[in-house]
Amino acid sequence: MIALFKQLPQGAKAAAPSTGSGIPAGSEAMSGDAYYHSYLNRDLLIHVLDADPATCEQLSLFFRLEGFQTAFSLDAVSFFAAVDRHRPDLAVVNMRIGSDDGLLVIRRIKSLRSGIPVFVLTDHPDVDATVSAMKAGAHDVITKPIDTDRLLRGAREALHEDVHLTPPQSGRRSVEIRGFTQLTPREREVLQLITNGQSNKEAGRELGISPRTIEVHRARVMEKLGARNTADLMRIVLT
Repeated sequence: MIALFKQLPQGAKAAAPSTGSGIPAGSEAMSGDAYYHSYLNRDLLIHVLDADPATCEQLSLFFRLEGFQTAFSLDAVSFFAAVDRHRPDLAVVNMRIGSDDGLLVIRRIKSLRSGIPVFVLTDHPDVDATVSAMKAGAHDVITKPIDTDRLLRGAREALHEDVHLTPPQSGRRSVEIRGFTQLTPREREVLQLITNGQSNKEAGRELGISPRTIEVHRARVMEKLGARNTADLMRIVLT
């Protein structure tokens, strides 16, 4: 039997809280949720998507022992249904989930523009798959057996990043902000245009609103992101 993890977290032998997410025999698609009050990590939710129930349960236990809330799904349909109910702060996704392509899952997560960091698992070393996952926006790709130190360190670093940038396309750079839901749709549009270097007048012309209204939206964006001025806003986005 191949070990899923390269090492167990300290305290793994201690009694863990009951998850209530036992997987019934013959179940082909389900999502197991186990939410706990997380003092150290401020109720941050990590969602695991893997067709292997053992991987889901052991990763859920691992992250709960580190103070996170966890949820897991065995297929993409259940995963996105759960995401609609409770959007995670971070996702761990297998490159292959049964008949589902993990690469398409990553792209769909990124299309939400919510800044959710995605860590990808592969059952076997695969250079081409790793390159494709990174190009699709994965934060890191980890091959089983899972190096839990690397995964935890990467997760903590990703969750402390406020802004995620995607490669420029057609001269424009897409911006993803963790906690993006705090911005209104219009504020997101204004932030995108500002990041692409457009002036208030140019942004207003593109959105069909006045430059003064752009200034108001920009001020609200700056307040929500903790920026003191426009230069500080750009620093937050570009660093």
